[in-house]
Amino acid sequence: MKAAPRKVILKFLDFANPSRFQPVMDAVLGMGEAAAELQLKGIFAEFEHRHFDLPAAFIENYERLAFYVPVSDISPTKKMLIGAYFTHEYSFQAAALFNPSIVLHPDQTGIVPGQHRFVLTLRATGEGHISSISFLTGILGENGEVTLEASSQRLTTGKRLTDMHFDKHFLLDRLLLDEEYKALLASLLPESFNENQVLELIADQPSLREQILKIFDENYDLRFSTSSPIDSRVLFPASGAESNGMEDARFVLFEEGDTKTYLATYTAYNGKVICPQLIETQDFQYFKIRPLHGAAASDKGMALFPRKINGQYAMIGRQGGRSLSIMYSDDLYCWNEYQPLQHPQRDWELLQMGNCGSPIETPQGWLLLTHAVGAMRKYVLSLTLLDLHQPDLVVASLEQPLLSPNEEEREGYVPNVLYTCGMMLHAGQLVIPYAMSDNAISFATVEVADAMKALVKP
Repeated sequence: MKAAPRKVILKFLDFANPSRFQPVMDAVLGMGEAAAELQLKGIFAEFEHRHFDLPAAFIENYERLAFYVPVSDISPTKKMLIGAYFTHEYSFQAAALFNPSIVLHPDQTGIVPGQHRFVLTLRATGEGHISSISFLTGILGENGEVTLEASSQRLTTGKRLTDMHFDKHFLLDRLLLDEEYKALLASLLPESFNENQVLELIADQPSLREQILKIFDENYDLRFSTSSPIDSRVLFPASGAESNGMEDARFVLFEEGDTKTYLATYTAYNGKVICPQLIETQDFQYFKIRPLHGAAASDKGMALFPRKINGQYAMIGRQGGRSLSIMYSDDLYCWNEYQPLQHPQRDWELLQMGNCGSPIETPQGWLLLTHAVGAMRKYVLSLTLLDLHQPDLVVASLEQPLLSPNEEEREGYVPNVLYTCGMMLHAGQLVIPYAMSDNAISFATVEVADAMKALVKP
């Protein structure tokens, strides 16, 4: 499976300059209604079959510019035509498609016993090297064979919800203020509020205003229409922190009591700074996006365990960029402490090692898929076994890589790299989707029993 440049999403064409908007608006407003209708009809004929609800997208983009429109009495046709001029298609995976993650699909109906339907998440990169998250679905057969279901040709980026409300503890935990000032602010804030309400309270404090605007920008909810299938949905950067990319999402089905939630850590990148963030969803239709914070919430490659360990959330990390670490926290969003877990030792992992997604629970312990980097920046995949009850203890690991790029796999956008963001247990096998040099996606299957035999104690 390779990147498909034909897969496009709609984006607002923002010139950020009124002098570029005004001539176009004047021209459309000066048209006769029949001429505007004829032009719009041609646009729909060429593009409507490629997108969900194209008229609504044009109106939404018109509304972004309504401030610049000199008249209030304008027909729906001309509104849509103005919106069309400031809309463009973006081929979000034209440059690369890579770093997959895999989880059970929330809908397991319509399959035979022994099969599992899955959701495959992918990092897609387009013009400007901007990364987004896309989805595919498929079925694992009784013997581990992989069948990808036909993917939608129309795509949507959903709707970011406006007028978000947060409780005051959520906000106060994220503000960089001394405790005395936090206590004062806590006394002023209502239990729940939106952005405008809290900004009114601190209108005369520009530095605090900047912090609060950032928090409301980075913490957002996204909703997709139920009429759009999962594989038509794209999580495209929607905040300043991730403006240059949402990278390497590691999805896991997290279970706590009777509640099951899909959680995914990913790296937000704004062109200068990286920030670890969290995606939460129960159905891949409604998503909550939240930054992680705390002294240990740093660097790339964080992956959650699929359940709490000894009453705490647990996470694999890579502070410092070279070695594996493990973290525990009572708060899903706040991570303050970590401890070393595994360091590079072998020649094929001397540059760095990191996780490749959430660990899988087995009777023998937590099986963690890792990546390692050696000479010539060659990325390989490996396995580490962690103690079931104390996962900060390494039980065993592989002496040789599990997967290494062969001649076919080493050529691509980033040569000599095998990488993935997750695996899945199915019918006694580890099902591992992986990216080949950021150029294509393939699948490998490994018998769990064989993997256990190959692991060597330290």
